[in-house]
Amino acid sequence: MDYLLTALTSVILAVALLLLVWLGWRARKRRQSDIAAPLPFPEAPGRERFRVEGQYVATTAAGDWLDRVAVHGLGIRTRADAAVYDGGILFDRAGSGPLWVPAADLAEVRLESGMAGKFVERDGLVVVEWRLGEKPVDTGFRTRRPDDKSSLVAAIEDLMSAGRAQEEE
Repeated sequence: MDYLLTALTSVILAVALLLLVWLGWRARKRRQSDIAAPLPFPEAPGRERFRVEGQYVATTAAGDWLDRVAVHGLGIRTRADAAVYDGGILFDRAGSGPLWVPAADLAEVRLESGMAGKFVERDGLVVVEWRLGEKPVDTGFRTRRPDDKSSLVAAIEDLMSAGRAQEEE
């Protein structure tokens, strides 16, 4: 009889915890309803400069690695490819759809050790800061092979410097 009571109590607690998580996620989405939807992947994104396999970690408010953006599927961690095109960056996310970051919206790229529940070795994540509508956000990506991090960062920096050179002309 004690085992039955313990099992029943455990099931009730687990269901209660899942309900609280679901209510919290729903409240976060409601608070973030003013965040603009990302632009769709364009028909002509330009030449593909670099592509790498890895994991899309999340998109958070810029500078706040714990404030995960829940709307538009941006807070869901998934397997993804990151591709740098002449027109921007594509995070081709499995199960969540593509996330297109136009080159004009890019602000910074850097290496970090964690964000939104994903913590890795020092400088293990590539973090791209950009503007989603009016909101500055950070998007984290972890490359499958560690050696690809520096190549991805270099490709994004090259894209950003090419955009700045065009603005100056």
